[in-house]
Amino acid sequence: MTNNDPEIYELSVEDGDKGLRLDKFLATHLPDISRSRLKQLITEGQVYTGPENNQQTIDDPSHRVKPDEQFRVKIPDLTEPDPEGEDIPLDIVYEDDDLIVLNKRAGMVVHPAPGSWSGTLVNALIHHCGDSLSGINGVKRPGIVHRIDKDTSGLMVVAKSDKAHKKLAKQFANHSMERAYLAVVWGVPNPADGFIEENIGRDPHNRLRMGVVKEGGKHALTNYRVVRRLEPPRQVQKTGGGKKIRAAALPPSVSLVECELETGRTHQVRVHMAAAGHPLIGDPLYGRRSPPLKNFSEKAREAVGNFHRQALHAYVIGFKHPVTGEHLKFEADLPNDMKRLIAALEN
Repeated sequence: MTNNDPEIYELSVEDGDKGLRLDKFLATHLPDISRSRLKQLITEGQVYTGPENNQQTIDDPSHRVKPDEQFRVKIPDLTEPDPEGEDIPLDIVYEDDDLIVLNKRAGMVVHPAPGSWSGTLVNALIHHCGDSLSGINGVKRPGIVHRIDKDTSGLMVVAKSDKAHKKLAKQFANHSMERAYLAVVWGVPNPADGFIEENIGRDPHNRLRMGVVKEGGKHALTNYRVVRRLEPPRQVQKTGGGKKIRAAALPPSVSLVECELETGRTHQVRVHMAAAGHPLIGDPLYGRRSPPLKNFSEKAREAVGNFHRQALHAYVIGFKHPVTGEHLKFEADLPNDMKRLIAALEN
């Protein structure tokens, strides 16, 4: 693809998507592109359905999608503006002349991309660091060594010098950088302490979705440990004229799990936990088919229903300082939204 070619995404409608508006379906599967931008693409005739040799344009955002329907979304090439500094607060855990360790909030995109040209971590870093980031890892991603998903919160390290960037990137590439996540997942993994070793590659039906693949892909290894089982409060039902109270059927189990990465693949924790039968609560790509919530208490149902991101937080990062050689390790407490979710799910 040349720089002037449009990006094309191919998406398949699954059973769980049945009846969704087209603009909502696309927003679910293309989370890095704003819904308003997707709606604009639809009305501009950039969304097609049917086989490639007999495509039909769908220009109605309210079109209801059907299982097995195929869509192609064409995103015309845009002239990418150079990112500019923006005065956006950063939660900085550590900083010196060579690097910054920060706690990224959920909802913040790491670097500018179509649909998110401003308000990104890069915009905030340029404002915070001034010209010191200039030229490090290129204009578009200055200082960025690694990234975490938009809707994942937690710790990242950013380089402030070329030397620091090269050495940190090498640690990331050879998997010597320590990274651990906390996730709230459906069910309780058994055994409670183990590992998942499955290759990860692109889902052929959705370029933004990854999956466990039997052939090809990249080696991926996740160590996991159940921190604790969360028992959602149960509804109580009155019987016998209100004189007798009995508990309803047990609601689905939920657990808080620590995942330590041996490798660093796209969506690794989300893909591996979903493949093991324990998708993350709130995950729009890998956990949309949540268990029935009818036996949850009203408070627990409300907490799960209102949690609109994957329940995932990068709580540990450790590495060798690229200049001094000192081993540094940092931990970040769970963000308030995950704390509230856990509190609502526990007895």
